[in-house]
Amino acid sequence: NVSEAEDITEEVFLRLLKSISSFKFKGSPFSSWLFRIAHNLVVDYFRKNGRKQIQPLDDAVMIPDPFSPDLDHRLDVNLLMRQVNVAMEKLTDLQKEIITLRFVGQLSVRETAEAVGKNESAVKALQHAGIRNLRRGMNVAQACPKGLEGQVQ
Repeated sequence: NVSEAEDITEEVFLRLLKSISSFKFKGSPFSSWLFRIAHNLVVDYFRKNGRKQIQPLDDAVMIPDPFSPDLDHRLDVNLLMRQVNVAMEKLTDLQKEIITLRFVGQLSVRETAEAVGKNESAVKALQHAGIRNLRRGMNVAQACPKGLEGQVQ
């Protein structure tokens, strides 16, 4: 729900402003602290409101430009992303969060550990299990479009 996501985002920044004076640099970036605030608010939200089915991005976002010279490649990537979305739904919430922070947010293991409140070993183990489950869920050898094999492994 876009409105609820905006409300949570607003609350993240309000809490950030209220507690900025308590931030102490301890070798990890400010973004880890910000992600931790966001993580806590999202967890609180789901505790209060229960879990709802997560909906993938609007299909309109995934439709490639029909006049693009690399339409086949874009269609292959589109198909692969749909398969990733389906496989991600089979992961635990924590595995999804760690995979997203590590590969989409490009956080280090240490930063991810701080953001989710786990130690680095736990993050590595959860990431490994998540990737393994993604591979199983996607059957990478069959699901990966030609030319993208190296990008999925």
